[in-house]
Amino acid sequence: MAYSERELMARMIQCEAGGEGENGMKAVGTVIMNRVRVPNGEYARVSQDGNVRNVLFQEGQFDCARETIRGAYNSQNIYNMNPTNLHYSIADWALAGNQLVGVDNCLWYLNPFRPTCANTFPSNGSGTYHTRLGDHCFYRPTAKYSNT
Repeated sequence: MAYSERELMARMIQCEAGGEGENGMKAVGTVIMNRVRVPNGEYARVSQDGNVRNVLFQEGQFDCARETIRGAYNSQNIYNMNPTNLHYSIADWALAGNQLVGVDNCLWYLNPFRPTCANTFPSNGSGTYHTRLGDHCFYRPTAKYSNT
């Protein structure tokens, strides 16, 4: 069954940030759509002028898009999610072009499973720490990102 972009977004938002409250889920939606809309670099090529599905299923980007991780079944994946009206509402909000104030143009987030966030992410230095929301650290692109 092929899911719509709205369905995929709702499932990804629930899977990636369902425990982070409404702002945490909006932050994830913002990052996903920032990747879809960024005018240069790796994500611009991946999105191919706005393809949400390409961004969500880019290899190695979102654990929730993977059914297996390191050879083991990943039960925390979008196919096992059951989005509620809240998840659909946030997906609609993000797809309509809204952004969570404070997340700005961030292209990455991660849960470091510790109280502090690294200064850069990913390891190639293309992102710099911007803010933390709940358990997630958010990173915006540096000048290096344009060359990815």
